Amino acid sequence: MKILPRFFLPLLLLAGLAPAWLRAAGVPAEIPLWPEGVPGIKADTSNETVAGSTYTHTHHPVMLYHAPKAGTANGTAVIFAPGGGYVHVNTGGTGFVQWLLDDGVAVFTLIYRNQDYGPPAPLQDMLRAVRLLRSQAKDFGLNPDRIGAIGNSAGSHVVASAGTLFDAPEGKTGAALDAVSGRPDFMILTFPVITMEPPFAHSGSRTALLGRTPAPDLVERYSLEKQVTKATPPAFLVHTMQDTTVPVENTVMFYEALLHAGVPAEMHLYEKGTHGSGLSPSFGQTADWPLRCAEWMRAHGWIAPLAK
Repeated sequence: MKILPRFFLPLLLLAGLAPAWLRAAGVPAEIPLWPEGVPGIKADTSNETVAGSTYTHTHHPVMLYHAPKAGTANGTAVIFAPGGGYVHVNTGGTGFVQWLLDDGVAVFTLIYRNQDYGPPAPLQDMLRAVRLLRSQAKDFGLNPDRIGAIGNSAGSHVVASAGTLFDAPEGKTGAALDAVSGRPDFMILTFPVITMEPPFAHSGSRTALLGRTPAPDLVERYSLEKQVTKATPPAFLVHTMQDTTVPVENTVMFYEALLHAGVPAEMHLYEKGTHGSGLSPSFGQTADWPLRCAEWMRAHGWIAPLAK
C-alpha cells in the first residue's frame, strides 16, 4: 500500500489536485480530513501510532481510499468506520469491505479520533468525511446522492451518530464545508454499539467515549436509539445472538426506533457468530450477510442489478 507524506497531501487537496491523482494511482492513499487544521487538536501529538492495521491515539484523522475493481465503478461511495471500542481503530485490511469493491463501490476507510478526544470528535470526523466526498464528488467520479457509510462495532456507533446527528451543532466546526450536507445516504451497521445506557451498553465503548462518570445528558445524547428521526437515512443492520461483547439488543432497539420513525430499514439477526465481522464459514449462513446487504443495496439503486 502506498502512503503519501501527510505534509504533501493537504497541499494537493487544497489545490484540488488529489482526487484525480488518487484515481489514476489505483491504490489506497491517505486523504486528510482537516488540511486546514484539526479542530481542537491536542498540544502534544507525539503518541500517535500505527502498528499494522491498528491506529492508536489518532490526532490527524484521514481516509484511506480503496478504488473499486477496475472497470466496475458505479459512482457509489461507502465510508468504512472500523471498530476498536473507541480506544483505537483497527482496519483489518480490506477483507471486511471487499464485497463492496467487487460491486463497483469506492471505499474510504475512516481513521477517526477516539478516547483522546471524546465527543464530538468522532462525529465531526465522520460528518467531515461525508462532506468532503460530497463536495468533491465530481473529482472522485462519485454521485453526491450515493454516499453511504458502513460501520463495525464501535464504528457503527460513529456511523449511526452521523445518521442521527448530522445537523447537530456539535457536528459543525465553523469550516466552509459545514454548508455541505453531512448526512450519509444510507447506513450499514454490523454488530453495532448503539446505546450508552445500561443494561445493554458496551461498557468499554461508553467509558472510552464518554468517560467513567459521564453526565446524564451526554449519555442520552449518544444513546442513538433516542436520536432517530424521520430524516435518519435508510439502514441495514446485522447482529448475532452469540455476540457476548455487544448485546444484540443494541440492534433491536435501533431497528425499533427506525420502525417507529418510518425510516426504511432491514435487520438480519443470526443465531451463530461471535462479535465482529461474522464472515467465517464456520458461522454458516451468518457469513452470507454481505450477499443480503448487496441485495438491499441493489433494491435501492446504490449498486447495479445483477445481469439476467
